[in-house]
Amino acid sequence: MKKVLLQEKSEVSWKLYSRLNQPELSPLQLSWLLDASSLTQRLITASDGEFQVEVISEQWIKPMLSERNLLGMRHNMFARVRQVRLLCKGEPCVFARTVIPYSTLKGPVRRLLMLGNKSLGAVLFSDRSMQRGEIEIASISKNNNLYNQAMQGFKQKVSHICGRRSIFYLSGKPLLVNEIFLPGINDLK
Repeated sequence: MKKVLLQEKSEVSWKLYSRLNQPELSPLQLSWLLDASSLTQRLITASDGEFQVEVISEQWIKPMLSERNLLGMRHNMFARVRQVRLLCKGEPCVFARTVIPYSTLKGPVRRLLMLGNKSLGAVLFSDRSMQRGEIEIASISKNNNLYNQAMQGFKQKVSHICGRRSIFYLSGKPLLVNEIFLPGINDLK
């Protein structure tokens, strides 16, 4: 029983927008969540060019269960997981978690290992081979590990934050991008 509770606490319930009964999201939240264009470009525009990427971590780890399932990874497989904050005018607006299976990082896609503080979005949307899967969204509450990772360092906590995720394909190889919108996003348009 205790193991089940830990699993529920650590995983987020992601759903396609079309499958939500009555989404309790504002028009502004929906505009960020459902925008299929480059989030990086939209943040650059919304911040009048005052945009930067702050790398939190980049390491080989076992992804979360829902991430492994979505990417079709076996239970014991590791992936390159990159976590960053996207800052607009010095304020964190987005927490991004990218999961790249080892099998994806072959050939020209290996360049993703050397992003540093460059935006992944800029690389994805400039690659002619890039294709994007469907966008899933979620309301992420305080009892989720993803909430705690995204809100780390914030003194004032909110009851929930919204996020989206989708699989991108570069040269037919998958990677998962989770984008969690932090309270600072409400100051942008």
